[in-house]
Amino acid sequence: MSSSQRTVAYAAGASLAAITLFYVFGPTFFIDGDNNGGYFDGRKRTIVGLSNPANDCFINSVLQALAGLGDLRIYLIKEMHRRELDGADIYEALPPVLKKGDRPSRIVDLQKGIVTKALKDMLDALNERPIYKKTITARPMIESLEKAFQTRISRNQQDAQEFLQIVLERLSDEYQAGEKARSRGTETAEKEVEDKEEGSVSHESFSQATVAGINGFPFEGRLESQIQCMYCGFKTKPSVSTFVSLTLNVPQGNSTTLDRCFDILLKTEEIEDYRCDRCRLKHALEWKTSKLSRTTQDDTRKSLQQDIKKLERAIEEDPERVPEDVELPEASQAPKRNIKKHMRITTFPKVIAIHLSRSVYDARSYSTKNMAKVTYTERLRLGGILNEQWYRLLGVVCHKGNHNSGHYESFRRNHMYPPFATPDAWSAYAATSKMTSIAPSPTASARTHGGISSTSQSTPSISSTALSPDISRPNTADTNDEKGSSAVARPAQASSMQRTVTQGSRPQIQAHESAIKSRRRKKQDRWWRISDDKIKEAKTSDVLAMQREVYLLFYELERPEIISED
Repeated sequence: MSSSQRTVAYAAGASLAAITLFYVFGPTFFIDGDNNGGYFDGRKRTIVGLSNPANDCFINSVLQALAGLGDLRIYLIKEMHRRELDGADIYEALPPVLKKGDRPSRIVDLQKGIVTKALKDMLDALNERPIYKKTITARPMIESLEKAFQTRISRNQQDAQEFLQIVLERLSDEYQAGEKARSRGTETAEKEVEDKEEGSVSHESFSQATVAGINGFPFEGRLESQIQCMYCGFKTKPSVSTFVSLTLNVPQGNSTTLDRCFDILLKTEEIEDYRCDRCRLKHALEWKTSKLSRTTQDDTRKSLQQDIKKLERAIEEDPERVPEDVELPEASQAPKRNIKKHMRITTFPKVIAIHLSRSVYDARSYSTKNMAKVTYTERLRLGGILNEQWYRLLGVVCHKGNHNSGHYESFRRNHMYPPFATPDAWSAYAATSKMTSIAPSPTASARTHGGISSTSQSTPSISSTALSPDISRPNTADTNDEKGSSAVARPAQASSMQRTVTQGSRPQIQAHESAIKSRRRKKQDRWWRISDDKIKEAKTSDVLAMQREVYLLFYELERPEIISED
């Protein structure tokens, strides 16, 4: 490689490195960086607040907490992107058969996802990083809900949990409606392909396109309950129910823990005086057998024998299904047993919203607020040994005041992770620098003349084989240069130069890595405390100290890259 070519290669590598540093470290340091005195202009960065014109703190607190949930934002982006790709025709088409009471306009609104779009736009606006104090209104989100339910949202009740439940249930309904619309669109497309007998697009390809990348609604989980008779050991079929948020009752007292609240919901409950299905059939079998022993008429004996066979089969196969045309004793005569009721989570959502119910009702129908302290942790463990799941706290909604009045505020973790920021900036830079590694070598460029050290032009090192494939071996073209260019063999010189540069830049690399790790650890402890348009920074200890005021908790399933950062 000639001298001019090498200079061009050096310049290209230096430009690439500069661009890499800006676009990799720029978002990390200049957007998500540390607020310890400002970036360029000395201003202290903040986030977008929400105005409160009509006692909207119960709405604002929930929206701010939702804005910090990465999995929710990913879901909203995907859902709206899919609707744009599929086209409006699919989501404006009505089902072939409408159920009684269904309104065509309501079905179309569900399929289009009007609340999904409104929430996406709202959370996008709340995740803007302003360089000055900025406050927006939640009115567009409220209007979309009022349009969806054809009613006005009351400001009198002011319950953040009810507002959250309305939003989540509506998002889940829109997701299900969108799935059905896409399924009908796929069936229609498959039929058209079959009619045209086009072999280029198969049934299998349509099926794969329908299910590809579908992760489901991130808040949706499943609970399973089962009853076991303590007398005969019979277990009923599990009863499955879905949830988008979990309501946990806070026991009365001075203090409790979040684990204790979960135990109340998921514990094994003992119930007395329960009529077991299997025990009832056994009682009916004994009753029929007793009647058979006292009967002498052939027709009656034959009928009783048939009933006995049906009961025996039902007891063995499915005690919950009573045989047809079999007379049973009165239900009041069936024996009462003690049972155990088991409740467990079988499908864990990506984001779990927890409502701590603090309402206390007495015999006079007078409601009060349970002011017990609830200790909760930054990491939450759910499930058993075989299906252990770990969640990480990302948002909290607190309520100050009594049962009838007060104020809501929220805590939101100040963090950014894919797809909104680079999770490990140095790894991204290192991957890029495999193509080009540029660093000055002061030791290689320093020369001594008569005891006086002078520095000539710095000699950079290029380790990219793409820019300099022959740097590690002599270049025969340069050796045979007619103009007398240096024909000295370069392998030893190049390796020595690279070794010197590597040793000289290692402290800088370590300093970068140390700074990034320190910033990351500090960022994990940074929160925003938000009271409508009043925003200030907080620490994790401040969040966990809100034990009397905590009302809603938002935990997100831990990601591998987040676990490695802690």
